[in-house]
Amino acid sequence: MKYSVQAFNGGTFWVPGPEVYWMEAWNQREEMNALIYLVRGGGRNILVNTGPPQDLTEINAAWLKFFGYPEAQIARTEDQLPQNILRSQGLTPDDISLVIVTPLQAYATANIHLFRNATIAISRKGWIEDFQAPYYHLHVPRHLRVPPEVNHYLQNEGWEKLRLLADEEEILPGISVFWAGVHHRSSIAVKIATERGTVIISDCFFKYGNVESGRYLGVMESMMEADATWTRIRNEADIFASIYDPEVFKRHPGGAIA
Repeated sequence: MKYSVQAFNGGTFWVPGPEVYWMEAWNQREEMNALIYLVRGGGRNILVNTGPPQDLTEINAAWLKFFGYPEAQIARTEDQLPQNILRSQGLTPDDISLVIVTPLQAYATANIHLFRNATIAISRKGWIEDFQAPYYHLHVPRHLRVPPEVNHYLQNEGWEKLRLLADEEEILPGISVFWAGVHHRSSIAVKIATERGTVIISDCFFKYGNVESGRYLGVMESMMEADATWTRIRNEADIFASIYDPEVFKRHPGGAIA
């Protein structure tokens, strides 16, 4: 099975340079996008991530406090809401049959409960170690990893739709995942077969410069995981893309990756 892949910007924010490139770019800020990927093929409509919360007040207050400058807050238009992105493609949330989430952070998880017909695919390791039973203190509050309304849906009405993924798993013919680590315990890499070859989408790197130049991620949990995972991405991907990098739209005009 071969799929098409298209990227959409679900909101823009700016982070300090050293967050993207470890011990570099101290006097600059890097633009980041909260990307949503729409994957289509075989009569299926699939999302990688669901975009930031409908109401940005709480997450933006937290990011303003953490970073200390207004540009760190997510800026988003009405057209960038996930339901409106889908509407622009002639779809509704009910048309989505599968949602793959990476990582368990509110900019990726916040709209899961809108997709009532979809299987929700999340790393089993991440579900445990990033949310249900972390081994150590996490700097992001629990409600900004999986918001309460999403947690309630996944633990109750949506429980039968939750698919907890092994560290290596084929989800559908032509779509598989492997555990990536590096950024979060819930970070996975999504491999998609397309007419242009294998596309890999992940949050385990922020920008192309991380993987292409080997410049370590500023916000990461393991350099060893970065070395291993990024090598695998370079070896297995014909095209790879981050869930944050606005350069996706320069390399792939209109976000049309494949």
